[in-house]
Amino acid sequence: MLLTITNEPRDYAWGSTTLIAGLEGRAPSGAPEAEVWFGDHSGDPADVATGGTLDAVTGGTLPYLLKLLAAADPLSIQVHPTREQAREGFAREAGMDAGDPTRNYRDDNHKPELIVALSDRFEALSGLRPVEDTLRLLASFPETPGVTALRARLAVGAPADALRGTIAWLLSGSAQTEVDDIIAALDAAHSDEFADALDAVHAIAERNQGDAGVVVALLMNFVVLRPGEAIFLRAGLLHAYVAGLGVEIMAASDNVLRGGLTPKHIDVDELLAIVDTEPAQVPVQSATGALTAYEIPVEDFALRRVQVDGEVSLDVAGPAMVLATSGQVGVASAAGERLPIAVGAAVFASADERSLTLRGLGEVFVAEPGRP
Repeated sequence: MLLTITNEPRDYAWGSTTLIAGLEGRAPSGAPEAEVWFGDHSGDPADVATGGTLDAVTGGTLPYLLKLLAAADPLSIQVHPTREQAREGFAREAGMDAGDPTRNYRDDNHKPELIVALSDRFEALSGLRPVEDTLRLLASFPETPGVTALRARLAVGAPADALRGTIAWLLSGSAQTEVDDIIAALDAAHSDEFADALDAVHAIAERNQGDAGVVVALLMNFVVLRPGEAIFLRAGLLHAYVAGLGVEIMAASDNVLRGGLTPKHIDVDELLAIVDTEPAQVPVQSATGALTAYEIPVEDFALRRVQVDGEVSLDVAGPAMVLATSGQVGVASAAGERLPIAVGAAVFASADERSLTLRGLGEVFVAEPGRP
């Protein structure tokens, strides 16, 4: 069975007013359009063209959630738990109201995710930069009390311990004077080596004045993805999307621990219990021609980028989705059922579909459960 699915963009404040509209080839609505959800998550199940929503078809059992994501402003710095941490946290908060803004765990699942760039430039913060590199970046700052205090904390002990202690200090509320001082010093910082990162953090600071997350962002790797490039964000990895349009796929969960750049609740103790502060670069996965199968080390989801030029046949491990991001492409089942896919919409293929044929000229993303 094939079904056309769509959804209305979610109007989170950080969303772009133009990127999703531009992808779909329509006039902007004038409101922020941050995400379009293609899935059966209870928070916003996709609409089925023949009526109803996707959760009525699947019973809410899809292990993944596929999205279009369009950021004009940075998302909150955040981290996601492992499945075991999520189960423990969800059980611990069982007595809390589901809508309580101080609740950390909305479900008992983990939330690894992959983002693939669609726009010419997609900016992200991902993972913690090696401490020696951050100290070199901070050498480009003027010697102010806040900068001196930050350097001193980063230089004590093993790198992971120094970063954990520094993040705890920054988010504690007791370091606001130093935070303000470091943010003010950004204006005088100059480094050819870290120019892009400094420009990004400076722009983040302008939108988040006085937020300790600005200084946390200084500790993180700044990454620029080009179309088709992707990063996989595992449990425990601190990250934030900064700007751009992309396709995102994740395990079906809404568990987020925040670490700055947000007016929402930040539970510092729980964040520190979840975050992995071992510094490392996050590998960028490149597009590999007409067919790219991204490396995803979890069984919840798989994602392929397909450049269609004529006809392409794919085996799928359904339930699958085919999301169109450019051109004119249609999809056909082995039984001969055929549906066109409008750009910005998707076709859902039920679990009994094992082969799909794509026809036309354009780009699609094929999502499905991961394979053991």
